[in-house]
Amino acid sequence: MPLLGDPSHKEITKSLKTKVPKILGLGTKESPKAIVLVTAHWSTSKVTISSGSKHSLLYDYYGFPPESYEITHDAPGSPEVAGLVEKALKEAGVECEKNAEREWDHGVFVPMKLIDPKAQTPIVQLSVLASESPSQSYAIGRALSTLRSQNIAIVGSGFATFHNLRLMFDGTSSTPKFKQQNIEWSNAVSDAAMTDNDAERERKFESWRSWPGSYVMHPRGGAEHFLPLIVCAGAAGETKGKKYADDFRGTDMWSYYWDEE
Repeated sequence: MPLLGDPSHKEITKSLKTKVPKILGLGTKESPKAIVLVTAHWSTSKVTISSGSKHSLLYDYYGFPPESYEITHDAPGSPEVAGLVEKALKEAGVECEKNAEREWDHGVFVPMKLIDPKAQTPIVQLSVLASESPSQSYAIGRALSTLRSQNIAIVGSGFATFHNLRLMFDGTSSTPKFKQQNIEWSNAVSDAAMTDNDAERERKFESWRSWPGSYVMHPRGGAEHFLPLIVCAGAAGETKGKKYADDFRGTDMWSYYWDEE
């Protein structure tokens, strides 16, 4: 929808075009060597790493206009960085495997086409765990944190604030009751993400299913849009968290990041 110019995605689209490239330092001397992108749209039994030098695109959505199936994003992959990801995970005791064939899904190419329209930054796609384990997801991020000192960015692609399509499309998400629930939920997410101490942040994210409204915002068995945030929180170490909100259909959609500044 951001690439098709949908009005409800206006603020999200603007942030992907302006805020995120600045946070990543794209086009500057701090531009990352590669982006390891954790996507909500690839759930596997063990962490899987895209390792090809080039990946085609997976149009994993249905019922959209013809032009949405002609989108391209010709950024390179990076077998070298995929190897570094594999090494970091295995050294931390995280079971993983490489996959040179799996296409990049829309959790990768939709945001990256806005973030890096020239498609110059290499991408390594990373799956989330089908087990939905928050502790294992945090451990994945902690293992990946070692890559940050090598100028490799860890990016999570999901919809952490709210991803319940039924409520989104039946009108529930526009009601005052839902909006208040979403505020309480978002406050809990922000409290965890803004926790400076790594061990305390981990403890909070491990209990995210006990937060108010967690099953409303992310239905049972549908945590995949929240897991990328847990991975990124695990990669943060002692870096101080920051946040910003974009309006989405009258609801604040929060994004969180940890940079070195």
